[in-house]
Amino acid sequence: MCWSAEADLVAGAVIAGVGVACVARTSRVRDLPLAALPLLLGAHQLVEAAVWAADGGTGPATLAWAVIALPLLPLWVPVGVLCAAPPPARRRLALPLVAGAATAAVLAHALATRPVRAEIRGHTVGYVVGLPHADLVIAGYLLATIGALLLSGDRRLATLGVLAAAGAVICVALWRTEFVSTWCAFAAVCSVVLYGWARARPGLAEPLRA
Repeated sequence: MCWSAEADLVAGAVIAGVGVACVARTSRVRDLPLAALPLLLGAHQLVEAAVWAADGGTGPATLAWAVIALPLLPLWVPVGVLCAAPPPARRRLALPLVAGAATAAVLAHALATRPVRAEIRGHTVGYVVGLPHADLVIAGYLLATIGALLLSGDRRLATLGVLAAAGAVICVALWRTEFVSTWCAFAAVCSVVLYGWARARPGLAEPLRA
């Protein structure tokens, strides 16, 4: 959870385990992307443990962490929510989906054309990549991720959205220059809420279906 390699290893293993449990309880194909989110976020924390072990820098672990955190997550979350959402909620999810696609495109281009560097800063990790219009990109990122959860029409997903929003405020206040790393860690821990969501979905007695 950003505080050390050991903390990332423990948190990553636990959160990934919750993700495996979420996927195992999923009986509908359209629920799989969202059910797998804790698995992805847990793996993300394990990757950051490798960043710690490498003492930051610009190596493969740093790039892998950045690819997941930057272009992948703002697209994964709204797509996952849209797939799992009931038909009445899908129209309002178009806005976070468009925001996520645009944000992911900008971030993917940035990673393809600029180096990303990890810096160990005490008990946190800062990731440095040159972003044009950084404030606008961050706004699009948060709209895509938190917005999709809040607009999902599902109480548990909205709870996750509220927790993620609170985490964003805390991380900006306490670790502004390490916001991406600390907020991703906070979101990973909060993602265990998805186990309750997965348990409330159609049971395993039903066949896997769309």
